[in-house]
Amino acid sequence: MGSLRPEPNRRKRSPSLRRSAGRRSTSKGASGASGALSGALGFTSTLSEVDVIGSTEFDWRGELTPEGFLDGLDELPKPIFALCRSPEDVSKEIEVGYSRILRDPRVSVRIIDRSNRAVAVLDGAVRTPHRFRIQRRVSLVELLVSAGGLTDAAGGEIRIQRPRDLSCRERREATSDGESRPNVTIIKITDLLNGLPEANPIIVSGDIITVLEAYPIYVIGGVMRPGKIDSRSKVTLSRAISMSGGFSRSADKESIAIIRKEGGAGEILEVSLAKIENGEVDDPILKPFDIVDVREKGKPPKRPISDPEQISRRVGTGVSEYALKIID
Repeated sequence: MGSLRPEPNRRKRSPSLRRSAGRRSTSKGASGASGALSGALGFTSTLSEVDVIGSTEFDWRGELTPEGFLDGLDELPKPIFALCRSPEDVSKEIEVGYSRILRDPRVSVRIIDRSNRAVAVLDGAVRTPHRFRIQRRVSLVELLVSAGGLTDAAGGEIRIQRPRDLSCRERREATSDGESRPNVTIIKITDLLNGLPEANPIIVSGDIITVLEAYPIYVIGGVMRPGKIDSRSKVTLSRAISMSGGFSRSADKESIAIIRKEGGAGEILEVSLAKIENGEVDDPILKPFDIVDVREKGKPPKRPISDPEQISRRVGTGVSEYALKIID
């Protein structure tokens, strides 16, 4: 057990310091305790504990200050910076500090509660969007599998947004001049399926992962299967009609309207598929959210639709309603 050395001017203990009473054995090793829960000390929402082996007077439990220091260890000669450091490293520095007032102190630092850390969110074109509380190393693929995989609406990319100051990994990825790297990463699904390591990054607390959906194009009127088609690559007018089952018997190939809304203004492009087939005009490439209206013989033109929401209205689910999974 450590013995106190004389220290006439000991500073007053901070009110935030919380003692623990008579619950430890002197046989416990510092390395074993700190290694029991690996990982760096996180941000202010992580609850941590300092255990001076064989003594309860100098034990501490609390969170980090906004600047990243242990809040309340006033017996030490200087504040202990702990943000994103391992419990083992912090233990060693505390031992050095306590060696001024204790003989051969042995210190264990461990993380006891990560439940208040920011959750990672996975949504978009996955079968079951989820929130994840991450307590161990986890990859993008593992979370995608946990969410049931991709849906047919998935486009070609996955966006990972990493808010600043919510994870130690983001802090370590700061450049030498102190500026953070771009906090938005785009992963190509083809690279992920091909097993490229860089396409399967480690996900950390606070990450927002969105499997981007293919841009919709709407085909209505004189086609066999009117409705939405997903555009994962360039789609021409003739291909969009083919993807919708082709023309119906009542279709007027000479009268097709492409309704397009850009920058708040709408326009209607009149197209003749017969002229396209004869090579008289180019087959136009459709843009995301275009509406193709194949007019029908003997029927008056429909009232122009300027908003795709009139065709397919989606009601989003709030992130807070996603099921929470713990990755431990």
